[in-house]
Amino acid sequence: MNREWSLAELAAAYAYPETGSGARQPWLRANMVSTLDGAAQHQGHSQPISSAADMRVFGTLRALADVIVVGAETVRQEGYRPARARAEFAAARQAAGQGPAAAIAIVTAGLDLDFSLPLFTSPLVPTVILTGAAAAPDRVAAAEKAGARVVVAGEGMGVDPARAVRALADLGHTRQLTEGGPRLLGQLVAADVLDELCLTVSPMLSAGDAQRIAGGPSVTVPRRFGLESLLEEDGFLFSRYRRS
Repeated sequence: MNREWSLAELAAAYAYPETGSGARQPWLRANMVSTLDGAAQHQGHSQPISSAADMRVFGTLRALADVIVVGAETVRQEGYRPARARAEFAAARQAAGQGPAAAIAIVTAGLDLDFSLPLFTSPLVPTVILTGAAAAPDRVAAAEKAGARVVVAGEGMGVDPARAVRALADLGHTRQLTEGGPRLLGQLVAADVLDELCLTVSPMLSAGDAQRIAGGPSVTVPRRFGLESLLEEDGFLFSRYRRS
């Protein structure tokens, strides 16, 4: 980018695809950042490897989404807060039939969450918790008492990624965005439910033992995605890949 892209231009560049006639089908995109040497974090946080332009893209993707799917560990590490309403996107969200801001959906087996946080006490739309059928009843009750919507999306303690995607779509959340963390993204990749990856390549080197953007189970054959677009600003590359 030789100039700063406007929010309207970014919204057009990252618009969710039309998924056919009739009811919208779910579309799950991920947004992640990585250093040149593959680190998804520095000292446990993504902010040190980000930039102002990356945060504009981050905010735009959130403003386009119905729901933001995130792992419980990332909620704890990054101090997640509710998505906020942004005046610049209010008219477009209303025209698309969306609420004032995206819901946050937390994938968690044990519901080891602090229900006194703003994510539960003051969201514009209720926070969703995706968990397994064997989740502890007292933690489920605590979550519901805090105002969260608990959705069973798996047997036992685990969450099935495909079932989670469909459950969110059944709630009307078809424009789906995940911001990880790496373990959750790895599970989504292994389950073959990811439709799109928006990856910021940060012009930094960090070394150390930081995680990649995706961890967890491996796939038998690597998934092939096609490059949809590539933007640049101040050495940061903003790539968008879709299923081939």
